[in-house]
Amino acid sequence: MSFNRDWSQFVLNEGSQETSIFAYLQGLHEIVSNIKPKSMTEERRLKLAKEHLREARRHARKMQNELQVLQERLHILEESLNEDV
Repeated sequence: MSFNRDWSQFVLNEGSQETSIFAYLQGLHEIVSNIKPKSMTEERRLKLAKEHLREARRHARKMQNELQVLQERLHILEESLNEDV
């Protein structure tokens, strides 16, 4: 089955390089999108999985923006600390 092979590759390559959370989410989205549901139950589960991935992507974007703001604040604090010395 293609899904098992794709999932194995995903897990095996997980630690090989630094990858952003967005690359992981994109990979999971592609895997979920390629699954063909065979019943209404599977179709509902896939729809729910896609919604969860969408929410995870949204939260990851928010966290990335907050991280950037915090890094900028830290940089400003470090500059002002160096100026006072």
